[in-house]
Amino acid sequence: MAVARSFARIAVNAALDFILAAVAVPLAGWLAAPAGPAPPPWAIPLGAALLVAAGVPFRLSRQHWRFAGFGDLAAVAAAATLGSALLALAALGLGPVSPSPAFPVVLAAIGTLLLAAPRIAYRQLRVRPRAPGDGAADPTLALLAGAAEDADLFLRALALDRRQGLRVIGLLAFRSRETGRRIQGQPILGALADAGAVLARLAAEERLPRMLVVVTAGLPGPDLAALVEQADRFGLVVRRAPHPTALDPAGAADAPDRPIELRPVEIDDLLNRAQVPLDREAMARLVQGRRVIVTGAGGTIGSELARQIAALGPERLMLLDNGEYALWQIDLELAERHPNVPRVAVIADVRDEARIRAVFADARPDLVFHAAALKHVPMVEANPAEGLLSNAVGTRHVADAARASGARAMVLISTDKAVNPSSVMGASKRLAEMYCQGLDIDAQTERGGMRCITVRFGNVLGSTGSVVPLFQRQLARGGPLTVTHPDMRRYFMTVREAVGLVLQATVVRLAGTPLPSGEQGGIFVLDMGEPVKIADLARQMIRLAGLRPDEDVEIRFTGLRPGEKLFEELFHGQEPPVPTGYPGLLMAAPRTADPAIVGRAMEEIAIACRGGHVRLALDQLGRLIPEFAHNAEGDAPMTGTP
Repeated sequence: MAVARSFARIAVNAALDFILAAVAVPLAGWLAAPAGPAPPPWAIPLGAALLVAAGVPFRLSRQHWRFAGFGDLAAVAAAATLGSALLALAALGLGPVSPSPAFPVVLAAIGTLLLAAPRIAYRQLRVRPRAPGDGAADPTLALLAGAAEDADLFLRALALDRRQGLRVIGLLAFRSRETGRRIQGQPILGALADAGAVLARLAAEERLPRMLVVVTAGLPGPDLAALVEQADRFGLVVRRAPHPTALDPAGAADAPDRPIELRPVEIDDLLNRAQVPLDREAMARLVQGRRVIVTGAGGTIGSELARQIAALGPERLMLLDNGEYALWQIDLELAERHPNVPRVAVIADVRDEARIRAVFADARPDLVFHAAALKHVPMVEANPAEGLLSNAVGTRHVADAARASGARAMVLISTDKAVNPSSVMGASKRLAEMYCQGLDIDAQTERGGMRCITVRFGNVLGSTGSVVPLFQRQLARGGPLTVTHPDMRRYFMTVREAVGLVLQATVVRLAGTPLPSGEQGGIFVLDMGEPVKIADLARQMIRLAGLRPDEDVEIRFTGLRPGEKLFEELFHGQEPPVPTGYPGLLMAAPRTADPAIVGRAMEEIAIACRGGHVRLALDQLGRLIPEFAHNAEGDAPMTGTP
């Protein structure tokens, strides 16, 4: 049925073009020779038929008049010129059409005009700018912000969406020099940096809009945050337009009635940073044709590692996790996204040494990415033995099994909480770092030994147990948002960016590139930018929800929880940061220990934990990590605002 309707529209277009061409022939004859005889009767149908036939190579009858653009009009001109030339050739055998030698040129011009005019008129009728109140009883006044090209696409899509109750009153562009110019009739009122002044002027003129629509997808986080702050000052709601590819009129022909879906600004949009250039080709060479294991594959970091690795074409991908549901989810996702990548999902606990050794011996991995860990500080404080067995002893099990099975490299995902740790979770990860650093140094003395690569970074947005999902749940309930301390700060990064840099660090290490501290077990540290104040993060999320902090939604300070500290650090005082020469990657000068000594201490800790002697295990942990200042009690609850 749909095919029949399509052919019917093509036939209607061809018939209309035939009629218009039939009008063009006598009109061109009269314009070329006003006092001369009219074209002979055979010239009109023949000329019309030739012009329609000339349009076939240019798909003239298949044009969608509603979306006619410059390319379509160029095709019309080409078809009219070709049809006129064909009629001139036919006249050589059938007789002259007009006494004027200029007739073919005039016919080409008139044909172009008559065929193009209704297309332009039809488009203008269908996409005419909406008048105030057109399409909505009470239209929402909106100000656009972003690149001129993106604003143009949005305005075109908005003109097609008759159900969208927006009326644009102006634009904010990237550069001040664009001020005063117009895009589709809409004035550019200023630059993004002038948002406050522009809104103040509109308020004074009583033309203040109710919404600010960000039309550029890749707007840097600081610029977007500044826009949101100015919009909040004047009570504007901030929304993001769909990605420009979703607004492209070329795709609208297939779904002309598709509405524009504006979405709220997310907190990760505000923390968006400039993309670090990554060597994707080198990553593909690293992974392609190799067997890869990802531990903790059901977690936030592990699942993103699995996604990015699967996209690089490994010979075989093993997903290992001790949680059945999380493992099933990522396995199902990869089955849909990358059905041609051989993979296996294995339920295993890194605390079970025999199970891990058996799995690795059977899989014989080339690369191991170890993301399995207990990461929630208060939960590990409440269950310290489990945290030590998972994070420290489990890392040893994985590293030893990887080395015994002939792996080329093992990558440990570490955390900023391992630096000057105040929690069992952080100290357990520092112990894991020490063991892996020692193994990596040993590998330098063994030809072909397994490299042990440690990558340390801070929080990832949206991870399980992180503050952003907590704030989202609290907002959904109407508040309050709970923050432990007014001065608490944390580093944040998107999970995709973090995992991309983990893969980049692996490439750099295995490429054999000389690195500062690289041969002494140095730790890669991701450049996390500036730390974010958690109280400010809470206020931003409240504003993004269209509410007012401390008025509509309370922010309540609860005091530090056991194991927490105010500031996280990426480097210990004795491991100063060293540039690597690669964007986004730093290196911590190593503080190393003999892996045999650390391994024996881990055995003692494991025996104490399994025997229920937690105090003994923590004492041993403190001897191994002198900087471990355990905040076992936290702080008393707090009240008030900063």
